[in-house]
Amino acid sequence: MGIELSNESKTSCDEAAIISVASFAIAKMGIHPESDLSIILVDEERIEELHVQWMDLPGPTDVLSFPMDEMKPHSASDGPGIIGDIVLCPEFARKQTKDGLDMELALLTVHGVLHCLGYDHAEKDEELAMFTLQDECLHEWQASRA
Repeated sequence: MGIELSNESKTSCDEAAIISVASFAIAKMGIHPESDLSIILVDEERIEELHVQWMDLPGPTDVLSFPMDEMKPHSASDGPGIIGDIVLCPEFARKQTKDGLDMELALLTVHGVLHCLGYDHAEKDEELAMFTLQDECLHEWQASRA
């Protein structure tokens, strides 16, 4: 699996943990192990530009996801593909966390992976399914590191 991470922000964070949790989530979701994912960390100004450009929403946000090959969970037999791009804003994430920046970035990474795989939280039932899976994945990843 190729996970490329680029930190274009001025915020220092545990980049290895971000790659680890992304890899864990991708494997848990049954995606081909040779599939690619790009993760970019940016500052608030850049994520605000992307938020306006792609979502037509004002202001910065914590994470944006851009699926590429419309891969679906448990599609490993379909072969490798390009999962997509996840853009994280550590600066914004730091303002909303109670558990520390690295844990918040891990959560947002899983959230981004799930969005790239077609999960959404626009409707109540979708939100419940996505957030339950997100929490399960994050807890399993934490347990695997203990």
